[in-house]
Amino acid sequence: MGREIKLSLVYRDMWQSSGKYQPRVDQLTRIAPVIIDMGCFARVETNGGAFEQVNLLYGENPNKAVREWTAPFNKVGIQTHMLERGLNALRMYPVPADVRQLMFKVKCAQGTNISRSFDGLNDARNLELSIKYAKEAGMISQGALCITNSPIHTVDYYLNYADQLVNYGTQEFCLKDMAGVGRPAFLGRLTKALKDRHPNIPIQYHGHTGPGFSVASMLEVARAGADYLDTAIDPLSWGMVHPDVITIQSMLKEAGFQVADINMNAYMEARALTQEFIDDFLGYFIDPSNKQMNSLLVGSGLPGGMMGSMMADLRTMHPAINMALRNNGKSELSLNELVVQLFQEVEYVWPKLGYPPLVTPFSQYVKNIALMNIFSMAQGQARFSNIDKDAWGMILGKSGKLPGKLDEEIVELARSKGLEFYTGNPQDELENALDGYRKEMDENGWEYGEDDEELFELAMHDRQYRDYKSGLAKERFEKDLEAAKAKAGAPIVITREVIEVPRFDAEAIQAKYPDAKPVQATVSGQLIWQIDRDDVSSAPVVGTEVKEGDVICFIQTYYGIEEVKALASGKIAQIEVKQGGRVVKNQVLAYIN
Repeated sequence: MGREIKLSLVYRDMWQSSGKYQPRVDQLTRIAPVIIDMGCFARVETNGGAFEQVNLLYGENPNKAVREWTAPFNKVGIQTHMLERGLNALRMYPVPADVRQLMFKVKCAQGTNISRSFDGLNDARNLELSIKYAKEAGMISQGALCITNSPIHTVDYYLNYADQLVNYGTQEFCLKDMAGVGRPAFLGRLTKALKDRHPNIPIQYHGHTGPGFSVASMLEVARAGADYLDTAIDPLSWGMVHPDVITIQSMLKEAGFQVADINMNAYMEARALTQEFIDDFLGYFIDPSNKQMNSLLVGSGLPGGMMGSMMADLRTMHPAINMALRNNGKSELSLNELVVQLFQEVEYVWPKLGYPPLVTPFSQYVKNIALMNIFSMAQGQARFSNIDKDAWGMILGKSGKLPGKLDEEIVELARSKGLEFYTGNPQDELENALDGYRKEMDENGWEYGEDDEELFELAMHDRQYRDYKSGLAKERFEKDLEAAKAKAGAPIVITREVIEVPRFDAEAIQAKYPDAKPVQATVSGQLIWQIDRDDVSSAPVVGTEVKEGDVICFIQTYYGIEEVKALASGKIAQIEVKQGGRVVKNQVLAYIN
């Protein structure tokens, strides 16, 4: 038998790479036992990244979600891991050191075993505290190497970076191939070199499938000594996400590796539940293109995880770009032509910006610069006329040291604007912040929470946490969902309770429902609903027993699809008034015995 390879499920990243939202805690706790029953996973990525923030955007408590989601895996010995962004922790901009330290204490207490820490620039200084704080809290520190393909990102480059992480005390390596552009042969050479230099440090490979290299890459890194491979499950595998576990497991077995069997009944159940979550509401936020691979990503190096937001940006900017082109006597662009032009512009600007690995948030910064360049040129302006504040922060070194050298054109542009370059440690620029947040919680009468987890959420995502506490987040999410459903052409569903009338009173019914046609019951009981419409589906049978809250039927009205529910237990009677063989009135009557 060959060497053992262990599989990991990146369930959090499956959703984050595909759409705007994650499953709710009730959905996650339903699928956790099924994932366990699959029997093939040694690890599950449960949280981190935008997971906690998404829960706040729902108007729900992320601490409850993490604790309940990780608990079943902890109980059976499946390791859970989270993703964190080094200096930026769980958000898109730098985090004070005391908040970073609290994060690891909280997440370990909530049941997260491993911290996958990455820095988007591969600046080891930004991971020093991540490694230290993770280990102090009792977590395994996994230092990530952000993989990309450029003339400066060589095997030696990554070995030197890995050495720095080892000096800081990292216990594992992750090859974070976030765009899936790592070439398989290169990744094999890198894995072997890491194993030769650090033979006792486990290596986990994380590769998105966007440009199509990832399956070959997984075989190469496995043969070179990798210990763990990240996989996904249908219906969110492939596309811009990760290879499906069935394919990877079969490939590894045939190649002679020891790999756990898959309980296919459990796989099918997990697949069905994931589809159920999509059908429930999450699918409204998944761009259809995320289900497709795209070889155009080979050149641009953009990660699949940002394709949804990128396409949304392009659709927003498309009319403005075409208007600018028309005003300057130039031909308009189709959306497909704009996509190609954006990818080509990313290829053009990326070397000039010092080859930052295209991962959050730097992939967004580079994409934004490229998109604004296209818009500027359409207006007859020069490239780099419009660079946003955050992108300038990256260029000036405020997020860390760029891997490569800035083009002189960018350097001169910064000087012409009076901007200064920063060479210090970015963490040194941030003052501790927890005392200020404690004061705010005290003034509002808010509890710090178990293990100070509520304090942490306010400190990490202050604006979103305040919106969650006020109820604004829940209201905003419901409007967002309603708009997404309307855009998708989903049926409008209006749920209105059946009106219970204590006694038959034609005048009272007529006053409350002017359009209703009061009908005296033909059996003893009380009339509680009647409607005049042409289409009633799933009509109940006369005499059917119902319980309080049961759906009696669905009625198509000018309001949309109405779901008629019983307010009390009883029997159902249906009366149809026909004219010329056609039902002209559908009177659904519920009677209380």
